[in-house]
Order: sequence, then structure tokens, then C-alpha cells
Amino acid sequence: MLTDLKVFHAALSELEQERGISREKIIEAIDLALAAAYKKDYGKKDQVIRAHFDPENGQVRFEQVKQVIDESMIKSEEEIAEEARLRELEQASGESKNEFGTVVRSGSGSEEPATEDETPKKVRFNPEREIMVDDAKKIKKGIAVGEELIFPLEVKEDYGRIAAQTAKQVIIQRIREAERESIFDEFKLREGEIISGVVQRVEGGNVFLDLGRVTAVLPRDEQVRGERYRTGERIKALLFLVEKTPRGTNLYLSRSHPRFLAKLFEIEVPEIANGLVEIKSIAREPGSRSKIAVFSKEDGIDPVGSCVGQKGVRVNTIINELGGEKVDIIEWSEDPATFIAQSVSPAKVLDVEITERTKEAELTVAEDQLSLAIGRGGQNVRLAAKLTGWRIDIKSRSGEQVASASEEGEVSGLEEEKKN
Repeated sequence: MLTDLKVFHAALSELEQERGISREKIIEAIDLALAAAYKKDYGKKDQVIRAHFDPENGQVRFEQVKQVIDESMIKSEEEIAEEARLRELEQASGESKNEFGTVVRSGSGSEEPATEDETPKKVRFNPEREIMVDDAKKIKKGIAVGEELIFPLEVKEDYGRIAAQTAKQVIIQRIREAERESIFDEFKLREGEIISGVVQRVEGGNVFLDLGRVTAVLPRDEQVRGERYRTGERIKALLFLVEKTPRGTNLYLSRSHPRFLAKLFEIEVPEIANGLVEIKSIAREPGSRSKIAVFSKEDGIDPVGSCVGQKGVRVNTIINELGGEKVDIIEWSEDPATFIAQSVSPAKVLDVEITERTKEAELTVAEDQLSLAIGRGGQNVRLAAKLTGWRIDIKSRSGEQVASASEEGEVSGLEEEKKN
């Protein structure tokens, strides 16, 4: 077993570096595994056995732990009989208490707190687990009720193959659990960020990406319509959900989420990353067109110009990442009328009338600007309504209502689809 322990010790650094599992968790797993193996071969059923592995020399020591109690902490025969009677009643009524003292009713799925008892927890005396305080003081002077008394155990010379196999199996299980915990902790901190991975496979419309230590899924509903993903291709996506399950950590990605667009701008535009320019709102129809409203917190900084970049280099980088999706950058304004007028860009607006109580706006547009204001199939005015959170009515100079869009994206009144 000593040889096996030295092998485990040599593997500590590799596990820590390659799998991101802390050395402390690995040692804890080894201690638990060795204690379980020792108890199985040499211990008794009710004993509490602990193991302490020294990674410096590969040595291990074992000990039995007993709780120090007094007479007031021992259950009487009457109390034991009453507990048995209550258990029978609980089984008959279909309810029981879990390990946390919570009442659980079978079939209901509901829980309610059990009555708290401030008196010390009583136990049925077991000489393998408890020791009376008077006896404990004969072994260790000054020991008090509630403390633990430690009894060293002999390290068996024939602590052999069966024990080693048991320890190895438990260690592997514990290391897997620690690795799953490590993966969850790592990616939970990155939730809401953009990550990149290599397309591993495509199954049932879902795309699976290799992130190195774990595989993430890009569900069909979170993909951009029209995009095709090839095995071995590296793509970027938003990590929008990290979920812990009994079988491990599930990572869900998105390329259609509005926040994906926001994070791309944070990466490409230093003014946004530094907090000088703020993204106020986003309206997106993935793969087709998006509108983003930005605001400068510093005088002298043009928010739209910062996002566009010199000769459009910044926004074009984002457009290329989105596969050609058009992106309109709008300057946000505290004045609703100004913001709404700018939201239907590139169309020019002649007049804006707003009703703040109902959040409705009427925009008057020249005849030659109507197609731009409405967009193909009403897309431009629909995105403008989503971006601003207002209902927008488009009217011609003559006062005729041509189109109307709500915050929910519903468009009505189109005489015909007009190409942007």
C-alpha cells in the first residue's frame, strides 16, 4: 500500500495542474478512501475511523474517534421505545423526517420545519462511537463533554491488495467529483461571457463544442438561422447558462442572444470595456439585423463613432463574426422624442409626437423615406419599437398612418413589404 500511496503522491501535481483540482481536495479524498478501506478490512460497523495521509513521505496513520458524553445525553429505554412508536406512526401516515430534521410527506413533495429542541442531542449509547466523560478523563485529563477522544490504530502490515483496490476506487470517484466541482466553479464565474470552442459534432440540430476540459452545447434554438457549423471549426458563443447536475456540469451556449452582440462590442470597443461608453439597449433579429443604442458618459467622446471605429473597422469585425448581420448603431438620448426619431435610422424623421402615459409615438416621415423607416416586412420599425420600448406609428406627410409596431415586435398596417 505504501507503494500505491507514493504513486498517488507523485500524481498530485499532475492532477492539480491538468485538471484544476486543488491539492487539499485530493488529499481529503485520499484520507476518506483510506479510512473506508481500513474500516472494511479491520474495523467494526459502528466505528468512526479517520485516516491521515502525509503527502511528503507517503505515510498514513489511522485513528478511531469517540464522542465524549455524559448521562444526560443518553436516551432512556422509554425514549427509545417512544421513538420506535413514532416511526411506526410516521410510516403509517406516509411522512418521516430527513437528516436535517425536516418533515417530509411522501407524495406531496412539500417540506415543513420540524420543532426545534434546544436540549443537547441525545444518543443511544454505543461504546464504539461514544465514551462516558468519567472514563475519558482517565485517558486524557481535562477533556470535556462534547469533545472528541482519539485512539490511534495500528497500521497493519498486510494492508494489502483488497484494501488498496478499495482505496483506489474511492479515490477515483472522489477525484471525479472534485473535478466536476472544479469545472462548475470555473465556468460559473464565466457565465455571461464569450468563450470559444472547437466544433466536436452536430447531433439532432445541436452543436457540441470542445472547450478543453468539458464539452458545451449550442442548442438549435440558440443558433443563428442560416449558419452552418463544420467539425473542427472554431467558433465563439455566449455562455448563458452553467448548470450543475448529478452527472456533471452542463454548459449552454448561444449565438442568437442579444447579450452576445453586447459582449462582442465590449471586446472590440475599448471605450465600452472601460465604461466610457454604455450600451443602453439592444434589439436583435439574429442573422438579419440588429439595433444597438449607446451613450457616452464623457464629454468629447462620440459613442457612435467609437463603436463604428476608423473606417468602420470595429463594427465590420463584429458584422463578420455575425455572418453579415446588419448592425445599426443609435445614439441614446434622455429625451424620448429624440431617441425614438434616431431609432428608425437610417430614415430621416420630420416630426415626432409622443404620449408618455401610454408610451406611444407618432413619427411623420417624407414619402421618399417611408421605405427606409419601415424596412423590409416592417423590420426597421419593429426593431426600433423593441429598442426604445415604445409603440411607434409611422405616418406620411399627408397624415396617413402607414405602419405601426409595438414593443413586442408586432407590426400592422403594412400595405406591402418594402425593401430597405
